[in-house]
Amino acid sequence: MTRRKDMQQLNFPVYEFDISKRKDKYLIFDVIRKKNVILTPEEWVRQNFVRFILNELGYPRSMIKVESGLKVNQLQKRSDVVVFDRSANPFLLAECKSWKVPLGQDAFDQILIYNQQVHSPYLVLTNGIHHFCCEVDLKSGKASFLDSIPAYDD
Repeated sequence: MTRRKDMQQLNFPVYEFDISKRKDKYLIFDVIRKKNVILTPEEWVRQNFVRFILNELGYPRSMIKVESGLKVNQLQKRSDVVVFDRSANPFLLAECKSWKVPLGQDAFDQILIYNQQVHSPYLVLTNGIHHFCCEVDLKSGKASFLDSIPAYDD
């Protein structure tokens, strides 16, 4: 099945997904974690984003981590997507929100706080409809918005 009827068409190419139903829950197969996960609106955006960076931007599957843990102010949090470069350094940090969630200052603050731990030069914030990407100077902390998400080998 490609998508549930109640899942919003996103601002990504259309991808085929393995979606199943178990009891009253829909599940989607995550190709990175190699397991079925509950299909929520945020997960729908995350899975589409992952397919986009894999299929359109040439990101290697082996360099992507989904929902990895990090500590922020003594609290355990999870980053949505972290991509590593060929030297195993963070390359891109992405925060995915439901298409129902507007991307405001709170979402930008969240990814900036997460990046204090991750130290990624590229940040992506997406709700599946709107995508924002910025490049961060890790020394000065200044960020500049980009017109597009960089391809992996750029």
